[in-house]
Amino acid sequence: MSSPAVEYSELKWRCRRGMLELDILLNNYLDGHYATMSQEQGALFSEVLDYPDQVLLDLLLGNMQSSDVRVNNMITEIQKLNQS
Repeated sequence: MSSPAVEYSELKWRCRRGMLELDILLNNYLDGHYATMSQEQGALFSEVLDYPDQVLLDLLLGNMQSSDVRVNNMITEIQKLNQS
């Protein structure tokens, strides 16, 4: 991604949520994938970070699915990373 330090720090800041569980899940994903993210993946992760905390938690816990297949794929990646 272009300007990695700026974008990483912005995404890192946006991973700070009102729920510790979300902080951990999102930061683990960002730390593990940022270096290899494409521009599209970075934009999608930023879009996911726009979701309200409760919706995001429900997605990550599998209690609901997004109507956007791309979002569902990213949620699955986040879930897999955190199951290890």
